[in-house]
Amino acid sequence: MRQLPETDSDTIRRAQDPQFARWLEQITATGGCAHPVHLSGLTTTLDATTGEILRHYDTRDEPGERLLVRCRNRRATVCAPCSRLHAGDTFHLVRAGLLGGKNIPADIRHRPRLFLTLTAPSFGPVHRAAGDRCRPRRDGGTCEHERPLGCTVVHAPDAPLVGHPLCPDCYDYTAHAVWHAHASKLWDRFVIDVRRRLATSVGLVQSQLGSHARLSFARVAEYQKRAAVHIHAVIRLDGPNGPTDDAPAWGTTELLADAVHASARRVLVRTSYSPAIGELTLRWGEQLDARPLHVNGDGDGPDDDAVAAYVAKYVTKGASETGAGLDRPITSRDDIEAAPVAAHVRTLMRTCWRLGGLPEYEPLRLRAWAHTLGYRGHILTKSRAYSTTYTALRAERAHHLGHTEIPDTATERNWHYVGSGHTPGAALIAAGIAEDLAANREAAREAGSSGSRGALGTG
Repeated sequence: MRQLPETDSDTIRRAQDPQFARWLEQITATGGCAHPVHLSGLTTTLDATTGEILRHYDTRDEPGERLLVRCRNRRATVCAPCSRLHAGDTFHLVRAGLLGGKNIPADIRHRPRLFLTLTAPSFGPVHRAAGDRCRPRRDGGTCEHERPLGCTVVHAPDAPLVGHPLCPDCYDYTAHAVWHAHASKLWDRFVIDVRRRLATSVGLVQSQLGSHARLSFARVAEYQKRAAVHIHAVIRLDGPNGPTDDAPAWGTTELLADAVHASARRVLVRTSYSPAIGELTLRWGEQLDARPLHVNGDGDGPDDDAVAAYVAKYVTKGASETGAGLDRPITSRDDIEAAPVAAHVRTLMRTCWRLGGLPEYEPLRLRAWAHTLGYRGHILTKSRAYSTTYTALRAERAHHLGHTEIPDTATERNWHYVGSGHTPGAALIAAGIAEDLAANREAAREAGSSGSRGALGTG
């Protein structure tokens, strides 16, 4: 008798389980999470005065005596359902810092605000998709490795060569990897210098700026085609207490833009001396974009919702999805050689691994971060006073779902991690639930959009 494939037999076994309906409720509650965390334990809520048990929950009554909760991974390549939730939270987090809401006053939309893009410097010429010839050179010529100095091909945006060096031997892979390792420090120095320049421009010393104004920001890192990180950031100027204070009278968008441009050109990071490669001076690239933000497209700059959606989109992209690395750490040289990445990215990984073995670069942990090409900062970073937090957004969502603490009670909890992930059949069912939920959301969004258009049309 022919045996069923493992996935089919596991699906049938799961569906025939007497507790299948409850298990399905758990999967639906996680949104069809691809890698749920399995917990075992109990929660008991007592009246703080009398000690009476008001509510008790124990996983011994659950399928497999465990509760499934979301993995909360932000990467779409790892868990699409959780990444969609994370993108939604990011959208609201960034938008609240632009338009208010989530306990942030609405008048912040009238503060000086910029949408800023900072890029990495050039580490060598790469192939481009500029709509015209890639890198035309009137005199032609070759480099010292006998490779052409130019390229006359018109590349499509998704062409495999786009972002790859014209000559891999001329490309400064060492500087690229080390720049990635210091990008977060370069950002920190940039923010400090912007504050210093704002203070100087109005006759204050930097230590006094905090009594007059506060610089708030949210930034996201994105990999370019050349596998170099660049930074998108929303920068806002507030009063000394942050969102609750208006910016000082001298605080204008033009003044903020001038400070940003000057600081981007000025700040640098010098690496510690290495006998192997010497000392490097790291800066931002020449390409800099700082555009004023306008509410609902009122002006030449991008509107707030578009910026929030843009940031939310990129914060869920893993390194593997952009083709600039992997979503898991590398543990050996063999991992690098087996990685499904382009030759340019593989060389960057090799460079991180090689430099990570040097004693002077040990603090940079380049081997631990070789899968992200040496970049070790968070994908999204914000200043404390920019807007709300992910924790607050999750608490608000729990409150909306009715998962709140009862006043004047004491809660005892005892939970243990017992595993994660799905069996093959469970994974198939969870993927179907995730697809159904996504389709329902899309249908509701389209219905809302058509309803809005209809209402506007009747006016």
